[in-house]
Amino acid sequence: MTRRLLAGLAVAGLLAGCAPGRPGPPAASLGTVVDTAVPAAIRNLPLVTADGRPTSLAAFGGRDVMIADFLSLCTDVCPLTSANTAAMARAVTAAALGARVVLLEISVDPERDTPARLRAYQRLYGGPQADWVLLTETPANAAVLWRYFGVAVARAPEPKPATLDWLTHRPLTYDVDHSNVLVFLGPDGAERFVVNAAPDTLGAVPPGPLVGALSPQGRNDLAHPDPVVSWTVPQALSVLSWLAGRKIPVAGG
Repeated sequence: MTRRLLAGLAVAGLLAGCAPGRPGPPAASLGTVVDTAVPAAIRNLPLVTADGRPTSLAAFGGRDVMIADFLSLCTDVCPLTSANTAAMARAVTAAALGARVVLLEISVDPERDTPARLRAYQRLYGGPQADWVLLTETPANAAVLWRYFGVAVARAPEPKPATLDWLTHRPLTYDVDHSNVLVFLGPDGAERFVVNAAPDTLGAVPPGPLVGALSPQGRNDLAHPDPVVSWTVPQALSVLSWLAGRKIPVAGG
């Protein structure tokens, strides 16, 4: 359970103050409205892009940001999260809001998630997208980052028989358990909304190699998402629409 996620929501009051035509706050059932400044120490933590370039959360200042925790070797929820995030990126691009909105997936498994692996992972989803950025970091910085954002991360033993790495086809030696959290930041870098739920892809299927590597739990999550504690592309876009002050429709919808 992450911090503040069960705090009372002031959504009704926020809705009353919305300007005509401006998207209102997302549904209260989706997550928690917050307004918390992120310390400079967190915003300036060194991160690394899939291209191997140094960056940080501060580098995305001036944009509305969604942060999702993931690992490329996840065998249950992460491929679904990435499928939704890739669809959201297409919607942001179609709405011509790339200069205003960016979607970040940051690894909870930095020892294995090298830039080269992140590039290979994103290629499975059709290649890099300008509005969807995969990031890794050092293990020490990962511990600081996820502790701050309330994301639980723990190395776990690999089940037997071990899952095969979709990239190398070698048996995995460990797994990483983690919370499923979306953190939304405003252009000033402050936290504005938090979601604690697994993704519902609404029937969209992740790339074949990742589906083939899914655990029984992952296959169940894909086929039978929790109808209550889950988030969809339209719901996450509703948060970004609220932050950007402009409706972002689902691409092709």
